[in-house]
Amino acid sequence: MKNVPNHKTTRTGPSPVAGVSPAPTEDVTILEPLSDVIDSESFTPRLLALVSNALVWRESLLLRREFNLGTNDWRVISALAIRPGAASTEIADFVGMNKAVVSKATNTLIKRELIVPAAGPRGSRPLYLTRAGAEMHDLMKPISLKGEEIILSDLTTDEVTELKALLARLLRKTPELSSVADAPA
Repeated sequence: MKNVPNHKTTRTGPSPVAGVSPAPTEDVTILEPLSDVIDSESFTPRLLALVSNALVWRESLLLRREFNLGTNDWRVISALAIRPGAASTEIADFVGMNKAVVSKATNTLIKRELIVPAAGPRGSRPLYLTRAGAEMHDLMKPISLKGEEIILSDLTTDEVTELKALLARLLRKTPELSSVADAPA
């Protein structure tokens, strides 16, 4: 049996899943935590993701319950409230979403007559809120704002200002995350 230093191990047996080949006999299962791991209680990406996930989960649940629309639909509506005439690609860039997700939300909102596409230059498709879309925006907005209020409620005004400034600084670094030049091969 192959042994991993400082880790309690056990030999893996035949796979209990039909159609899946059993693991080679020299493989082992690690039964104890590894010694060199990321500190999950202070790892910034994890903490940001947990806060974001909690906000999105709450918002999505309430938006589905109230309007039969989700967070992605809300993000498109909100983006068009701020940037009327934006195309799907511009919305995706603005809200940091995958273009396919924006496209799906856009199609849902067009079917619900909450947004309308227009003919644009060189085949572009600018999108606009309809009157019903603007009304939906006004109904959905308090749900999103309440999430922000809840998450910031234990912070002072100065702490909120500082947090927003820090987040803005972090956002300015995100283009570097897209660079694969520094990524290991």
